[in-house]
Amino acid sequence: MAGIVHRTVESNGIRIHIAEQGEGPLVLLCHGFPESWYSWRHQLKALAKAGFRAVAPDMRGYGGTDRPEAVESYTLIHHVGDMVGLVQALGESQAVIVGHDWGAPVAWNAALMRPDLFRGVVGLSVPIRPRSAVRPTTLMPRREGAIWYSLYFQEYGRADAEFGRDVRESLYTLMGSGFGETLPDDKLVMADPVRGLLVNFPRPAELPAWLSDEDLNQYTAQFNKTGFTGGLNWYRNMDRNWELLAPWDGAKVRVPGLYICGDRDVVGRFLGFDSVVAGLKDLVPNLRGSVRLPDCGHWTQQEKPDEVNAALIRFLREL
Repeated sequence: MAGIVHRTVESNGIRIHIAEQGEGPLVLLCHGFPESWYSWRHQLKALAKAGFRAVAPDMRGYGGTDRPEAVESYTLIHHVGDMVGLVQALGESQAVIVGHDWGAPVAWNAALMRPDLFRGVVGLSVPIRPRSAVRPTTLMPRREGAIWYSLYFQEYGRADAEFGRDVRESLYTLMGSGFGETLPDDKLVMADPVRGLLVNFPRPAELPAWLSDEDLNQYTAQFNKTGFTGGLNWYRNMDRNWELLAPWDGAKVRVPGLYICGDRDVVGRFLGFDSVVAGLKDLVPNLRGSVRLPDCGHWTQQEKPDEVNAALIRFLREL
């Protein structure tokens, strides 16, 4: 894509592939599952044009970035460390960090742990949550014949094999269905313990307007090469993250923050979401706003690029 420069840098003991565009204050763009730097294709150009240095890495386990074999190498401590090292590797002293889906917890926690380095934070889809009193997996829904998707992802190799049998078809269903946004509440992102997750997801008759065949081919080529294990290993550390983040229990994000979500986002229907968003300013006292995008599902910055770009640039210019 015109104007985007690709290269690999060393950070936190691994090699990270980045796509970057523009000059000016640094903005790091952290993607989620199952995505890549390409998820930020619309933001790179817009941020560069607005006078910022936009950098979108393939996160640990994805694309052209290293994929350590050990499951325990994918904790939030590792991911935050990757972003800290990336700022340093880029020769910068500070950055604003932006994250979508799984990238959002990376961004929120980076701002929480290193406010000296990350001067602002934006979370898309996933808000920062207070630490639960018990391990996260103990709170996930289980019933006869169905378990929460994150529980299904815990078993090494199961979801990896399911998604890998036909990579393009898996991505078509996961992305095209909005991660199952039309499912009723009792079936929302629930997996069959035997048959898997995708069997419960409605396959759209055609791709949504925001996702072209070319876009889908980009993602397909990546995951045909890498598989899904790196990305799924993030889920396999949810309980470990809970243990490791205990020292920050009750701590607040003190830097300026912004939250953006779609009104159709499947995450918005997760249990407790409304109360978390309502109390977001308690966790982020310098929250500059909470933007709810109409007619927008889970893939926020790809579905509504113009609206997301406008919100990002306004936030960045006000810092």
